[in-house]
Amino acid sequence: MVLPLQAGSASDVAVRHMAERLSQKLGQGFAVDNVAAAAGLVGLDRLSRARVDGSVVAALNNSIMTILPHLQARNLKIDPLKEFVPLAGIANIPTFFAVPASSPILTIADLIKRARDPQQRITYASGGVGSPQHLASEMFKAFAGVELTHVPFRGASQATLAVASGEVDMMSMALSLAQPFLQDSKVRLIGYCGPQRHAQFRDIPTLQEQGVKGYDYSSWIGLFFHKDVPADIVSTLAREAQAIGEDREFQVQLIRSGLEPWPKSAAELGRIVQVDHARWKQIIEQARIQA
Repeated sequence: MVLPLQAGSASDVAVRHMAERLSQKLGQGFAVDNVAAAAGLVGLDRLSRARVDGSVVAALNNSIMTILPHLQARNLKIDPLKEFVPLAGIANIPTFFAVPASSPILTIADLIKRARDPQQRITYASGGVGSPQHLASEMFKAFAGVELTHVPFRGASQATLAVASGEVDMMSMALSLAQPFLQDSKVRLIGYCGPQRHAQFRDIPTLQEQGVKGYDYSSWIGLFFHKDVPADIVSTLAREAQAIGEDREFQVQLIRSGLEPWPKSAAELGRIVQVDHARWKQIIEQARIQA
């Protein structure tokens, strides 16, 4: 499984859980190869040149499938929508706005107030241009009408460390990445990016509740094959991956890792990719988000 994202990222955690289960179920080893560079562009290029005998599975998130085609069109050598066929959804990735625990920023209103102060300079971390953290924060800038300074890192794990150490002011952070730093009281969650409050953090309001009208960001990870992989192999792996995704024990494993089960069929995942692709095109154009 080629994952164009950093080891230890939320997507990586989900994909490794799935790889372990597929290995057990099919008696065939599934190794995860992290190709983390340029927010997924390098891994995507490698996948486009990989063998098409079914031995290489693509683990791709919504950023790579539906955001990069709009944001990095000049640097993309392939069109992910035309190059890959969906197999199954694995997990949805709960995302919060997080700040260092020592930060004076306690709410989204505090963040907006400081960002609008000409004497302040607010920095935000991301896993690179076109990464989920980048887009979630750029959406916030556009919807809240504020300026933030982007500090890109090689991956989301390194960006999270930068927040925990106080090197940067904030980050749109996956719950799975935040968990160990919440336990150590190194980071503070100040707002949830989804449309309703997260079940585990009912005391943390959404960004919409805190005045950022219309804000709704979520991220997902799923499995894909190159379009030229034989149909029988595609259908077999799609069936097995979906069955694992629907297994209650597997779902509990994801939840414990700070992820939300997202057992989508190949057809469902395909429809979601198309909808997200159109949605992000509109958001990127309206918000004037640039690489």
